[in-house]
Amino acid sequence: MLRLRCVNSLLGRLHHGGSVNRDQVLEQLRVCSAEDQVFDVVGKNKAKLTVSHVSRAVGMLWQFQKEKPQMLRTVALIKSHPQFLTLRVLAENKIALMDDLMLVDMLYSFLRLHVDPHDSLVQQLVSEAWLRLDRFPMASLSKFSICLSDQHLQHSPLMGHITNIVDQRLSSIDDARILTTLMISMSSLVSPRLRDALISRADHLLDTMDPSNYNNPRRVVQFLRNIKHSYRPLLEKCNKIILCNILRLDAEHISIIMGLYQSLQFNSCDFRLAAKQRLKELIDSSTDPFSFTKLFVALAPMASQEIRDGLENSALLLADELNAHQALAIAEALEEIQSRNLSLLNKIALVIQRNLHCYKPVEVARITQALFLLQYQNPELFTKLRNILVSFLQRSFFPYEVTMLTRVLSMLPCPRLDDSVISRVDSVVTQCNLNDLNTISFAVAKWVRNDPSYRHNTPSKYVRLLQTLNRCGHERLQKANRLDLVLEELKYISGEWFEEMLVEETMVTLKRMMDQINWTNVPELALFLTRINHLCPPLMDRIATMAIKDIDKIHHSATYATLLPFSVLNYDPVQADELYDVCIQRFTPHIRSFDPHLLVLLAYTLAVADCFPEELVKEIFSIDFLGKLDAQLETLPDNLNMRTRLRLMELNRAVCLECPEFQVPWFHERYCQQLQKKGNGTVSPVQQQIHKMLGEVLGGINCVRVAVVTPYFYTADFECILDKHLQPLAYSEPSTLQISDGGQVHWGTSSVENIRDELPPGAQRVAVNFLDSKSFCKNSHHMKGEALMRKRHLEILGYRVVQIPHFEWNSMELSTPDAWKDYLKKNLFRELSSS
Repeated sequence: MLRLRCVNSLLGRLHHGGSVNRDQVLEQLRVCSAEDQVFDVVGKNKAKLTVSHVSRAVGMLWQFQKEKPQMLRTVALIKSHPQFLTLRVLAENKIALMDDLMLVDMLYSFLRLHVDPHDSLVQQLVSEAWLRLDRFPMASLSKFSICLSDQHLQHSPLMGHITNIVDQRLSSIDDARILTTLMISMSSLVSPRLRDALISRADHLLDTMDPSNYNNPRRVVQFLRNIKHSYRPLLEKCNKIILCNILRLDAEHISIIMGLYQSLQFNSCDFRLAAKQRLKELIDSSTDPFSFTKLFVALAPMASQEIRDGLENSALLLADELNAHQALAIAEALEEIQSRNLSLLNKIALVIQRNLHCYKPVEVARITQALFLLQYQNPELFTKLRNILVSFLQRSFFPYEVTMLTRVLSMLPCPRLDDSVISRVDSVVTQCNLNDLNTISFAVAKWVRNDPSYRHNTPSKYVRLLQTLNRCGHERLQKANRLDLVLEELKYISGEWFEEMLVEETMVTLKRMMDQINWTNVPELALFLTRINHLCPPLMDRIATMAIKDIDKIHHSATYATLLPFSVLNYDPVQADELYDVCIQRFTPHIRSFDPHLLVLLAYTLAVADCFPEELVKEIFSIDFLGKLDAQLETLPDNLNMRTRLRLMELNRAVCLECPEFQVPWFHERYCQQLQKKGNGTVSPVQQQIHKMLGEVLGGINCVRVAVVTPYFYTADFECILDKHLQPLAYSEPSTLQISDGGQVHWGTSSVENIRDELPPGAQRVAVNFLDSKSFCKNSHHMKGEALMRKRHLEILGYRVVQIPHFEWNSMELSTPDAWKDYLKKNLFRELSSS
């Protein structure tokens, strides 16, 4: 009996001890299912709360918010709750007691609950984390890097420390989520060497991760966007994983991915088609302002008119519920699709006007640009926007911000510009890159033209600013020592100021860096030379050499950009045949993986150079390919859509004329007729002059026809027929076209297609074309590829082609009517004079 009592006594003590040791506060927190219950537990147990309790409570508050849709979150209510202040005070007092994982989790949760980064709690948590940084596991380091990004500390020494740790421990990171999060956070600090190492590691981890986790490839794409590095193999791998998960993506994720792709100029036909279908499926469920805005922005630009109309009607119903940033997003989407829905525009403008105090400087600039390009008529709103832009500009010191504000401000009518604006712009130009300098010069040129005193003389304030812009541009180029950085700044640059002030210095700089040209920057440099229309044999020879040497390293889709300047500018390097051969061998195995529109552009580029790879031609003119192209064109922006259709027609024409053995049918008759009807039918004063002179040289205006439409729809500026003795023959019917005094071409009652008279034996049909400056390279009289292709095709059609370059016709030597007539006679009858 005694033994039994002892056992019972011992069991009683153990039971009592167990209930005492059990953490009752933690158990109460565990069963909480809402924020109020958490705060209730905190309020009742203030004196008992340990660091673990505080960590648990704060983490639960964020978890509850995280699980709610964006529009249903109540962060503001949580922040204002008295017990939230209790948690903040306790957390700050117990920082030293937190372990590493708890420390970072606490910081992360408080920032997600919108505690100000300048709050002493956040600053002390960050300081403590910095002290422990070297011992953090990679998961905590990754989460901490997000916290720094939330506080805009991407360029801080602390982020530099994290970057160094990642560099040293990169090979040990085996979790794609951890790596991709770190990549985004430290993207502004990575060197080219570390960039390549991160890309390689990410490439490996994407192959080993769960393919259903689409956020990892999305973060990789975001990293590539941040560092402005369009690395195609990795982009295509990410795109493939994202495509496999398309049915799991909501409108927000699709909108984000499309924005990233656009920034990287990465076109994926498969993604756009799949995204379009998925977004159409989400229309019925996207009824709240948040999800609808994301849907509208992503779907409207690539939707049919019927779907656009439906989206606009829904937007009209939801407009009053939109917040400031949703209204901005809708306005920009409306500008992109060039909407003319005035009721919707008025509603969106009202929402914007109510929230003007909420917008940041760049957002006001975006609003102004969108409404201006929509030609929205609201002088009162534009006056307010202009005043806000000026106010922001006078206070701004960020070069990119000053540049954007300046550019948008220059769009708006302004009788006189405040001197403080010029002064602010002048104060930041020394910090601007080449693209920003070019943008500012464009704005200044507008201000000069709009200034009332411009008629008398250019105001000195503008002259000084333009001189500063010129000096800064030249100095930036002269001090540049990295080709990749220069090409990045030149990527979108264009316009009169660059062509007149900087293009020569730019070419000097590029030639100075010629030894840095390699397979990684060949496509970028080739695109730049094509875009500025500048023939530079030394640079192009180097491009050809490096492309031939490392063609296997160049992505197959980049062969298009690589070949572009050689075709467009009509330049044949010493190794021209080898260059074209290796590029064709590089892309041919991958023909079916090209985006359809890009394959058309590539084939047209080769056609201009008189190159028609049979496998490429047969692929493009197959029924399957043309069907896929049609589907893709529906998703492309209007300008790219029209350009691709035009290039397909021109390619079809070139193949029919130059490669009849391929038996490709001509199927663009109706398309060309529609183009013909849309043409403005205006000829230049020079062409009118040539028309008159030709009539005199040929013995009568009835011996020359104007704007003659040939088979396959080329338009010859003028046409005449010479017999076998090179004597002009009058047409049996008068021309169906006449030129009025105003330069308008008037079509007769007959078809726009030229009725070709039968030629007498030995006679020849002559096409006379005036070549303006667009037919030549900017820096020389070297004729471009398209002008030569046109000549080649007209000759196949049976014409003898006479080309009149603008620089010959407008030269000092040809300054009298007699000189012009002699010039025409010499070119028209050169066979007679040479015999």
